[in-house]
Amino acid sequence: MELFLSDSSKLPMFNGVVQFGFDIAAFTAVMVLIVLGLGVIASMMGIFNFAHGEFVLLGAYVVFLCNEAGLPGWMGLLAAPVVVGLIGLVLEATIIRRFYSSPIVAMLGTYAIGLIIREWVRGLLGGLYKTVPEPLQGFVTMGALSFSVWRMVIIGVTVVVIVLTWLFLTRTSYGLRVRGSLENPMLARACGISTKQLYALTFAFGSALAGLAGALVVPLYQLSADIGLRFLVQGFLSVMLGGVGTFEGPVLGAAVVGMMAAGLPWAVPPVLADPLVFVIALVIVRFRPQGFIKK
Repeated sequence: MELFLSDSSKLPMFNGVVQFGFDIAAFTAVMVLIVLGLGVIASMMGIFNFAHGEFVLLGAYVVFLCNEAGLPGWMGLLAAPVVVGLIGLVLEATIIRRFYSSPIVAMLGTYAIGLIIREWVRGLLGGLYKTVPEPLQGFVTMGALSFSVWRMVIIGVTVVVIVLTWLFLTRTSYGLRVRGSLENPMLARACGISTKQLYALTFAFGSALAGLAGALVVPLYQLSADIGLRFLVQGFLSVMLGGVGTFEGPVLGAAVVGMMAAGLPWAVPPVLADPLVFVIALVIVRFRPQGFIKK
């Protein structure tokens, strides 16, 4: 997280607040992308995908491979969600769909899948940390303020993905079937909707979003096999905080958790920031167990 936060101590207070707010927005945007896919899977299938952090890792690794092959940065950004989405589709068809009847087994199964992916990538990396350059480097300067171009791309891509996903779910017939299956799977099947196909495509979509998040965030972190773990717990916390079963809930939960996780180290010692995020979130869940937005 510290790589998201720039040194604004020499700026006037107002400029420092704006600069810091921009850094928080960049971190929150990544959280929203991760949680959007995680929340859709949890809402529709009734399971939590404990391999979601490893899908973020795979997206980051695809960008690394494209960079090593000398391809333009935008190629990795396009390839990551496609490759990870296809991997998610294969895993859903071969393994994960067998777990739908037992959420506990599903959590253990996806955790095992994530562990295998993580250790496989660790072996490919040789246990080392790799650096991936930002595809678009430089800063946009406005007076005393300086904004990273790549972080602006992260925020812009996240806004576009949220808008397109919302339009898809609310303005298309396929999106209507997805929402109907989410609300009442048994009734959807009775109406002739193939929930098996919807589940497969939904899982692939959530995986693709995780891959996109990994592609966006890897230039800001060193690539390692554990890059997805830092987002996984916060992602689940965001889903629980926002509310399972809606599109808006996980997005709102991710925004709240992202702002707390990035902003609290500015107000309290960093060693206390992460535990404080969990304490605040758990208190909210205690008094509002259905989340911010009730299904």
